[in-house]
Amino acid sequence: MTSRFQPPPIIKAAERLLLEIEQAVRQFPRYHRYAVGADLRKQAMTVFSHANRAWRDRARQGELVGQLVWDIDSLKQHLQLAKLLHAFNSFRRFEMLMRLAVELGAQAGGWNRRLSTPNAQNAQANGVAQRGQKLSTCATPAGVNP
Repeated sequence: MTSRFQPPPIIKAAERLLLEIEQAVRQFPRYHRYAVGADLRKQAMTVFSHANRAWRDRARQGELVGQLVWDIDSLKQHLQLAKLLHAFNSFRRFEMLMRLAVELGAQAGGWNRRLSTPNAQNAQANGVAQRGQKLSTCATPAGVNP
């Protein structure tokens, strides 16, 4: 559980990805550094700033988290393009960056799902009472759940 003074793990993940992309772009050949590399750096900074804004702006959080998911997808496309252009000095570097981007995307997707679909436990707070899901009944055959 994060406090309001300590950022959530998604902010730290976005910051790490931004730093790793900055270091990777430094190793690009000159042509790619100022073309594809600049786009990568810009997109990574956008992801980081939108993650930070989504965490701080509670009133528009759903909208901002949805935008963050799209920004991360765009960043993954930019990473893939840089790989196709052979901008990375090694495949290992690309693979590490892509794994960080996929993990960040999973965190943002989970956050987006949590905000868009209320579950039965906190639905009462939203003003709509719901019943919890029934997992089993007495009429369930004995062999179904071993």
